[in-house]
Amino acid sequence: MSTILIRNAQIVNRGSIRQADILIKNGRIERIDDAIDTNAEQEIDASGCVVIPGIIDDQVHFREPGLTHKATIATESRAAVAGGVTSFMEMPNVNPPSVTVELLEEKYGIASRTSPANYSFYMGTTNDNYEEVLRTDPKRVCGIKIFMGSSTGNMLVDAPSTLERLFANAPTLIAVHCEDERTVRNNLEQYTQQYGERLDASYHPKIRNAEACYLSSSLAVDLAKRYNTRLHILHISTRDELALFDNSIPLEQKRITSELCVHHLHFSADDYPALGNLIKCNPAIKGPEHRDALLPALLDDRLDVIATDHAPHTREEKAQHYLKAPSGIPLVQHSLNVMLEFYHAGKISLEKIVEKMCHAPAIAYRVKERGFLDEGYRADLAIVDPNETWTVQPANTLYKCGWSPFEGKTFRGKVKSTIVSGHLAWHDGKLNTEKPGERLLFDR
Repeated sequence: MSTILIRNAQIVNRGSIRQADILIKNGRIERIDDAIDTNAEQEIDASGCVVIPGIIDDQVHFREPGLTHKATIATESRAAVAGGVTSFMEMPNVNPPSVTVELLEEKYGIASRTSPANYSFYMGTTNDNYEEVLRTDPKRVCGIKIFMGSSTGNMLVDAPSTLERLFANAPTLIAVHCEDERTVRNNLEQYTQQYGERLDASYHPKIRNAEACYLSSSLAVDLAKRYNTRLHILHISTRDELALFDNSIPLEQKRITSELCVHHLHFSADDYPALGNLIKCNPAIKGPEHRDALLPALLDDRLDVIATDHAPHTREEKAQHYLKAPSGIPLVQHSLNVMLEFYHAGKISLEKIVEKMCHAPAIAYRVKERGFLDEGYRADLAIVDPNETWTVQPANTLYKCGWSPFEGKTFRGKVKSTIVSGHLAWHDGKLNTEKPGERLLFDR
């Protein structure tokens, strides 16, 4: 029976911070108390650190199967735990895409053997796999993913009749990528005709503009309201979309929720001259007026969840001309660091960071026994020194693609240890992958 005792912890949980010891036994939080006098197989002194629930990232792309030259479930989940992420929900646009129950279960099998983090995988949708979608088990699968705008992979769902049926009859939460396809294609044609080979990444937010996002997001909201669908809109990137979301009711009661990704908070269109295709992603990183509207909406609960949309590509792929370079950014190892930047700038509290990265995903998805540092819950947590500084370099970047848009940046705040389902998976800069994570379950 495995036991871990964490002493002198500053525990950030449920909107408050308290000092206490944490006893972990057989994969669960056995006890939280001011001073626990017992022996354990492992003891960790957390003096000077904060202890937070493990981060739940509800949107990642780990590229397996079929795209493993970019990433694998094993490599990217290791990067996740190095960044304090103990659970992930991964997207279906792999090769072949996860659009049948059998293909979906193959990914669960891979994760059960290779992922040190806890895991769940979305069922993908197409214009013609409606019957398969209805087979999705809401207690064992995080949700159904609909690409209402085309992105990496060929999974666009644009048939109105299909969208109507999915929103009317989905057996569980629907998560959507919202960009209006007609708007994007018309913009692309216009700018390509005008600029041709002179196009670069700085045109990306003009092609995938705010109008495209709002048209699609508002359609999704209208459908959800019509059919009382449990809808989660991913990676909100514009100030225009914020009016679609309600902060007048508790998260537990919301039928329509939203996600904000760290790159849309951190970067703006002003960063394209320096970073170019490295920050090309869908939906696009847009002007400062959009970026600067997002944090206030997060703080007042119009936006519910912080995630990454971690989406790695190789340096060679990103080095191609703008029109050929794929969209996506590797982020899962550094999402907490981005948010700690806002904390150190006095713009957000540690309690709010934990609410949005740990509690809110658990509530929105009804994740069973995770997302909180509560006695009896599965023992997922991260021990973080909020003041230690370190610089992002290829040598300490664990993504298989080997690069990060934050290379050369010095962050203040470092994950010292990550415990996944009671297993010390990351400690003092070293991985321990002897025990895989667990499949997430849902109280639905």
